Amino acid sequence: MDINLQSILVLLGPELVLSAFALLIMLLGLASRQRISRNLLRGLALLGLLTAGAWTLVLLIPWSKELGVGHAITTDPTGLVVAVTKDPFALFFALLACLATILVVLMSWHYEEARIKAPGEFYSLLLFAATAICLVAAASDLIMIYLAIEFLSLSSYLLTGFLRNDDKSTEAGLKYFLYGAIASAVMLYGMSLFYGLSGSTSLSAIGLHVGSGRFETVVPLVLLLTGFGFKIAAVPFHQWSPDAYEGAPTPITAFLSVAPKSAGFAVLVRVLTLGLPNLMLNWVALLSGICVATMFVGNLSALPQRNIKRMLAYSSIAQAGYVLIGVICYDARAEGAVPVLIFLLGYLFTNLGLFAAVVGFSNVTGSDEIADYAGLIRRAPGLAVAMLVFFLSLIGFPSTAGFIGKFYIFKSAIQTMHGPFLLLALLGVLNSVISVGYYFNVVRLMFFAPAPVTNPSEAPATSTSIAIGAPIMAALIIALVATLLIGLYPGPFIDLVQKSAVALLPT
Repeated sequence: MDINLQSILVLLGPELVLSAFALLIMLLGLASRQRISRNLLRGLALLGLLTAGAWTLVLLIPWSKELGVGHAITTDPTGLVVAVTKDPFALFFALLACLATILVVLMSWHYEEARIKAPGEFYSLLLFAATAICLVAAASDLIMIYLAIEFLSLSSYLLTGFLRNDDKSTEAGLKYFLYGAIASAVMLYGMSLFYGLSGSTSLSAIGLHVGSGRFETVVPLVLLLTGFGFKIAAVPFHQWSPDAYEGAPTPITAFLSVAPKSAGFAVLVRVLTLGLPNLMLNWVALLSGICVATMFVGNLSALPQRNIKRMLAYSSIAQAGYVLIGVICYDARAEGAVPVLIFLLGYLFTNLGLFAAVVGFSNVTGSDEIADYAGLIRRAPGLAVAMLVFFLSLIGFPSTAGFIGKFYIFKSAIQTMHGPFLLLALLGVLNSVISVGYYFNVVRLMFFAPAPVTNPSEAPATSTSIAIGAPIMAALIIALVATLLIGLYPGPFIDLVQKSAVALLPT
């Protein structure tokens, strides 16, 4: 079908809705910070996200093909082609972005009441970041990829350093910005070299003109992977992650651990499989080294951590290493990107659920120290049990979403029957065992250590209880149910990711 203005508006509806609500929230927040209710701003943010998510879901259903799903939207106002491909793959990540941001808004509810003085700017930046993720996942041209990634990066920098009176938050935002600026410059240089080699910025054209066996493709490939490696916090481009996670507002730490990382994998998979399929041997070799280093550095660095946000930062790095196994073992004749998508879907609910518990605990105790989780089973039994389920999912325990994700990831490596890929699967299993050490250290404290005593006259069992607010409880329950549902009844979710992944398979 011909792409006309009406089709473009329909296909870009989620992004337009998110942008419109973000601008409205920002204007309301700036108009009068005293008179505008925080509940109104939160409600508008949730309404915008729910509308965009429902729109995306409608586009994903089968009869949405009549609306043009799978077609490239192209404008050419200045001689430069900027393309966005709205296919099921892009829509899947748009749906992830909406779901993740909804959960982050819920867990921000009581947090921002006490610590954030400008809720309008806070929620508008979250919606702008969600918009950017949708664009990153749909971008099929190097120019659009770069612009969308920068849009996402700028929103993330501001959110990370949003606590202006907190030195750690300011430091985290600055470090994130400086690392990001360097990574963006390196990535842009790599893109320019690929443009010089192919004469085009379109991924499909680059795929046709950039062939294997050309030595001059090595440098731009390394530069490009550097930029993408920064977005997914892969080793050795992970240095910003622990400080940014620790210093950022805790709901934003949760957001950074899932949403921008998912966008990074979306663009990585699209560029490698559509733009650089002829360089597969090169990028498989490079990513294999990065993958192994990412898993080991992330897990081994998490073991001695005493701050739960830093521990989860290194855990997030290690999880990126597992996802890279799925990228490396991409097989267009088999499941394609299915292992990557199902892992990211399960990881979204698992990690955000865990962070919802962390936010709720921090709101009451004011602490992010792992030692303060001692005796949580006696102060908040439901919270402790929920965290146990999320930790089990991160390990990959059966009947959880994490098990399904890791099963497909390791299966993608094992079914190749090639020694190097089998070794990746073995190292992935080994790293999952290592992760038990720091995940279950927290579990040990929650279930078996005595609760801290705030008053010498109190017994440990009667120490201050933990009562989290209703919005955080809602985010926690949603994430917990989804984590268990994906693990116990994965069929519908696997069907969803298979339909989404088919967009990247050759026709």
